[in-house]
Amino acid sequence: MAKPLPLPVWDRKAGRLIQEFMKDHPSTYESHPRRSLNQWLESEPLYDWLLAAYQNSARSAKQIEPFIREHAIDMSEFKPVIYRSFADFFDREFKPGARNFVAAPEEMAAFAEARYFGWEKLAPDQEFPVKGYSLSAEQVLGSAKRAAVFAGGPVLLARLSPMDYHHVHYPDDGTTLDTDWIGRSLWTVNWHALLNQPDILFRNERQIHILETRHFGRLGFVEVGAMSVGRIVQVHPTETEFHRGEEKSVFKFGGSAIVVFGEAGIWRPADDSIPRRASKHW
Repeated sequence: MAKPLPLPVWDRKAGRLIQEFMKDHPSTYESHPRRSLNQWLESEPLYDWLLAAYQNSARSAKQIEPFIREHAIDMSEFKPVIYRSFADFFDREFKPGARNFVAAPEEMAAFAEARYFGWEKLAPDQEFPVKGYSLSAEQVLGSAKRAAVFAGGPVLLARLSPMDYHHVHYPDDGTTLDTDWIGRSLWTVNWHALLNQPDILFRNERQIHILETRHFGRLGFVEVGAMSVGRIVQVHPTETEFHRGEEKSVFKFGGSAIVVFGEAGIWRPADDSIPRRASKHW
């Protein structure tokens, strides 16, 4: 089994590069997935179901305080409730006003608390993010027809860590045009694992929503399940209009990822989300 590695992240608020490493579970942060029997077992939906049963039990509540201390989570930002299990704590919600969405209509609001990686243009020979692998919209979205509208457009990959707020919000006003649910496995989606096995995004269970937004055109919004994250609960009814900042979905326990595809020429990722030389910046 390969050694779990830290993730270099540019901290926009602090204006500096930091090294982030979550001491969650060796398999969750494995840098070379699909190399051990333990990982094969943990990638199966049955394992996720059994883990969920424990995390929803009262016994799991003893993990909460050590987790808060280890990751220095500021609980003053969250609603003051009694967590009866670790799953309850994992789904914690911010107090009103703790996080404000960008109001300017021309700016895309962050849809999750995560580490963001952006590409200005999805080309047929797009490297993801190194080693010549392709970030294929057709494979991630599960359909050439769905992917066609995003040819030459921007891409965002958001990676959520276990200590993050795991509620996902809509980045703009709009409607849902199409939905799908594909994939089965639940491999780890940490950044180093994606460098070594980028096809994880094509194999893992994922929920796909094609969104028509007011200011950013059509978006291919893909929520990717991961090791210990087999339950992505859609909160907002897909048949009704959504608004900027409204809650879209919730990831249940563990780390996870979101991939967003855009149409060419309508928007571009922020400069500090675009990977530079991997050895120095990402």
